[in-house]
Amino acid sequence: MTTFADKVIQFNATLDFTDPLPLGIRILNPFKEDQNIMPIVSSFYHKFYNDRHARHMILGINPGRFGGGVTGVPFTDSKRLKLECGIPYFGKETHEPSSVFVYDVIQAYGGPTAFYQKFYINSICPLGFTAPGKNGTEVNYNYYDNPELTEAVYEFIVQNIQKQIDLGINTDICFCFGTGKNEKFLRQLNQKYHFFETIMPLEHPRFVMQYKAKYKQFYIEKYLSAFRQAG
Repeated sequence: MTTFADKVIQFNATLDFTDPLPLGIRILNPFKEDQNIMPIVSSFYHKFYNDRHARHMILGINPGRFGGGVTGVPFTDSKRLKLECGIPYFGKETHEPSSVFVYDVIQAYGGPTAFYQKFYINSICPLGFTAPGKNGTEVNYNYYDNPELTEAVYEFIVQNIQKQIDLGINTDICFCFGTGKNEKFLRQLNQKYHFFETIMPLEHPRFVMQYKAKYKQFYIEKYLSAFRQAG
């Protein structure tokens, strides 16, 4: 019997993007770049998704270097993976503000087991991007930061949203992390492809932690109120 976990693990294992990208932009694919990632992914999804229940989907922007780009688990840095999820991790230690906020919400919801029984998190683009920053260091880059990049990954995005819906996703509501460009892009996609009946936007966790940290509890309650609408 194929479980939700089995389907997600297979989805991640086959994720690949090899088309040309704009100059200087590099694809971030932890599933292909680090041999330690798939065992982590397998442990995580078998722990929390080893059933055949449908979930509601939450879509962020694209994975970053210190969260899903390191652990293979969306919005989950190495600290949250170990301490909140109880998944062994021996790689690079990372701390991502978005992950801190998401797991504050998850704990307020009732903890990872309760939350992940109802929700599946990924991103509009399931692979991330980096670009050269100051002093030659790589920095995170978003699929919408460059029109050429958006065009290059457009079909990849469309195909992989549908593939994830086919994992066993309830399509009455999709939650969108990001109330600006990410929401706008998802709404445009949804108008064309009719993936979901309703798009429910929420301020991006990074925005909350960077600009609204002293109001964090307000945003946690806002998230919880939104998620309750999914039943």
